[in-house]
Amino acid sequence: MISFRSVSAAAVALVMGAGAALAQAPASSTLQRIKERGHIMCGASQGVPGFSQPDNAGVWRGFDTDFCRALAAIIFDDPMKAQFLPLASKDRLIALQTGNIDVLSRTTTWSISREIGQGLAFTAINYYDGQGFMVRRAANLKSVRDLNGATICVSQGTTNELNLADYFRTNGLTYQVVTFGSLDEVAKAYDSGRCDAYTTDMSQLATNRLLLKTPEDHVVLPEVISKEPLGPWVRKADPQWFDIVRWTLFAMISAEELGITQANLEQQLKSENPEVKRLLGVTGNYGETLGLTRDWAVRIIRHVGNYGESFDRNLGAGSRVGLPRGPNQLWTRGGLQYSPPFR
Repeated sequence: MISFRSVSAAAVALVMGAGAALAQAPASSTLQRIKERGHIMCGASQGVPGFSQPDNAGVWRGFDTDFCRALAAIIFDDPMKAQFLPLASKDRLIALQTGNIDVLSRTTTWSISREIGQGLAFTAINYYDGQGFMVRRAANLKSVRDLNGATICVSQGTTNELNLADYFRTNGLTYQVVTFGSLDEVAKAYDSGRCDAYTTDMSQLATNRLLLKTPEDHVVLPEVISKEPLGPWVRKADPQWFDIVRWTLFAMISAEELGITQANLEQQLKSENPEVKRLLGVTGNYGETLGLTRDWAVRIIRHVGNYGESFDRNLGAGSRVGLPRGPNQLWTRGGLQYSPPFR
């Protein structure tokens, strides 16, 4: 089993010590610096089951960390050459701006305020999500509107905090908010009874519910109050790296659509299907155009798998989280996941 360990606490402190001033990006390309360094540095959460979380041995696992493994695979043909920096919500964009990470793959919503004026670019949606609320089953609440006057825990520096204010104001509801610097702190505060409800993305409610003392005592209310398109972020100054990150996700989605898996990859390399041949680099030079090798997509599938394999392993039927694909199903199966053509 491939293992990925987080960087040291000293490295985390180094990022936080970068201060308010934003460092200018070095003149060399992100891809060149990664090659010279010998590994890719990925921004991760501080622990969201199914997305990015170290296990008991300190090994990072999850849907978002799989994506970083895919990037390491295309550059080095070795997914072990990825390191993960755990970041609180309030620090994640700063870490990317200052160049302390190469890519932020950490349940971070695409919004105009984040993409305009901060020197950052959202690449593509790898998970369609929305904000919800968790409450205690014993409270017998049926709707978010039943939370009028409630105390609600939320993570600081997130779109969840803003959505909460907008929804309650729009619907004429009152509430008291308690903010925390990390999702772990929010979950612990809610579990201890400090607040009546816990709000974050629906996927995170489902995964973090598993970490509560008695998960069966809590339920997620049915309403979804926002759109939360999640995916990897990069700095705007490097269009080549933007293309690499974006098309890595598209390669994983296309592989699932074409039925290419880790198990049948060698057989698919002999396929006469022109779409399969282009994706796998049998024909065309898309990988080389990106500054990679011709077999870049082959490396992704061999080491990580296609989009569906990663989803099922970390979030879906093959995981303890058990989330349905929902809108994250392929467009050919009624979902929203869609890759532009490899042509």
